[in-house]
Amino acid sequence: MLNLHRLLRDERLLRAMTGLNRKAFEALKPAFAEALAEADIPRRHPAPRQRAQGGGRKPRLKTVTDKLIYILFYFKCYPTFDLAGLLFDLDRSQANRWMHRLQPVLEQALGKKLALPERKLRSMEEFMERFPSVERVILDGTERPIQRSKDRQKQKQDYSGKKKRHTRSHLAAVDGNKRVLLLSHAYRGKEHDKGILNRENWSEHIPDEVKIQGDLGFQGLQNEYVNVEIPHKKPQGGELSQEQKEENRALARERVVCEHAFGGMKRYNIASQVYRNRKDGFDDRSMLTTAGLWNFYLDAA
Repeated sequence: MLNLHRLLRDERLLRAMTGLNRKAFEALKPAFAEALAEADIPRRHPAPRQRAQGGGRKPRLKTVTDKLIYILFYFKCYPTFDLAGLLFDLDRSQANRWMHRLQPVLEQALGKKLALPERKLRSMEEFMERFPSVERVILDGTERPIQRSKDRQKQKQDYSGKKKRHTRSHLAAVDGNKRVLLLSHAYRGKEHDKGILNRENWSEHIPDEVKIQGDLGFQGLQNEYVNVEIPHKKPQGGELSQEQKEENRALARERVVCEHAFGGMKRYNIASQVYRNRKDGFDDRSMLTTAGLWNFYLDAA
């Protein structure tokens, strides 16, 4: 089993295994303990207990710290359950069960820390109440690779012409400080960024005084809203003027923080490696959790 005491003493190891430094880890632990106490974790055998509390085989993940390290390790390193079980002295099936038990607890803890992105906007008033100091949002999509389906129709829906592989897509809205404000639900790789934005309907709930910046994947949005900035598109058979090129470079310098935010999320390998879990909806929840971990890290580290 891993030497967790050594892990907690070594800042470099802690970051490598959990994605958080000591300050952020200690800041998250009280909220995680509170969420764990509130969680209704089902027993494997629902029948009434027949022996005293504490009987039977001793647990491997005994403390709140052990459980927090385990779920952060899974998100950061994304091991197979065989490997996770070997490192934490668990059976493969136990490693699977504990991960799915603890992911909602981690998500709830990040919610208590106000680190989770919003999933939906309902009005401008809600945007201003939730993000009162935001002056601009950068829209962009991110894709994560998935395993190729055996079903031909699913293959077509999952295939991303941009990435030339099968993916899941998420649209995000990021502020100038690299914080993920909004994160869409998971879409098939075939979906286009502008199409996802139309479905999520964020733009009409962002006030006019807040700039919306995007790339050419949102071509046409500037004709619908007055606060949209996208790069100049090179005309067919023509060239951009020097002034247009300079404006494109200036906009790119401002939009790059969105890529930094995606890079921060994808420090967690579960968001960057080929997704292989089978539980329905977990692909979406795992991306929400990684975005929350990145936002929390920005606040706490």
